[in-house]
Amino acid sequence: MNNYRIRTSRLLMLVFGIAMILAATPMVPGQVTEPSTTRERTANLRTVSSGEKMKFKGVVIRRDADTFIVRDRNRVDTEVLLTDDTSVRTNGGFFRSGKKYAVTDILTGLILEVEGRGNGQGQLVAQKVRFNESDLRVAIMTDTRVTPVEENQRRIAGQMDELHAIAAEARAEVTRVDERVSALDDYDVQESVAVNFRTNSAVLSPEAKQQLDDLASKLSTAKAFVIEVAGHTDATGSTAKNFRLSQDRAESVVQYLAVNHKIPLRRFITPMGYGKTEFVADNGTAAGRAQNRRVEVKVLVNRGMSRSAASRTNP
Repeated sequence: MNNYRIRTSRLLMLVFGIAMILAATPMVPGQVTEPSTTRERTANLRTVSSGEKMKFKGVVIRRDADTFIVRDRNRVDTEVLLTDDTSVRTNGGFFRSGKKYAVTDILTGLILEVEGRGNGQGQLVAQKVRFNESDLRVAIMTDTRVTPVEENQRRIAGQMDELHAIAAEARAEVTRVDERVSALDDYDVQESVAVNFRTNSAVLSPEAKQQLDDLASKLSTAKAFVIEVAGHTDATGSTAKNFRLSQDRAESVVQYLAVNHKIPLRRFITPMGYGKTEFVADNGTAAGRAQNRRVEVKVLVNRGMSRSAASRTNP
């Protein structure tokens, strides 16, 4: 019970601190164009000129597969596009850089800072996304309801009732939230497949390509996933040769999925070749060696994200 009260008190202090930071931050007017009438996402969507450099802070109010919408303190919304080159990290200190996160960890309600340039569709192509670790925890817990207002005094007054509501909700959900936060680094295997190779070859066979095609078709609507690719060999040949061959096999699988099925490279964990160290069958038989010449492909879903989605579906 004492631990529960301590966690709740810390949460209240954190949420109140966010409100005070917003109140103390001077408002910086941005260049806002008239919203496009052809867009249906928000009523006040900023159009970013092609090549225009922009850096601002706001809160995520909508999250899609490769884009999200940020509302700044002037209540102007900007559609942000994520790419393979987007750097997503927490804010670091003087002697260390921030922790790297996947783009799938950008949640609705997260307070963050975006830096990038406009493209031809009026979007801001994100080069850097930065946020505080504590803000990520609050976003997971509350899906945020704190929105900025135009004047400092009105901002504080308008948020007080909302902060009380958030605190009340946090007291009821603190246990579930702790589980979600602790599960951020945990993943569940959603799909898996093992494709086999000929001796001394890293070339995908027609059967292996069909297996990867079937796997990719299941990912067309999937979200918040990463792909782990691990290459293996049988016991034939030297240790050094087998490490190189297993790495080549893993990279062949990544290249096939990325090129033929347009799966973004940011979805892949760095492919790894394990050589002959992790055999699954007897290397003393031809059948066993054939099973060991393989690449294991696993689709992993962030457990914290899946729990968050489940709680919204089944309140």
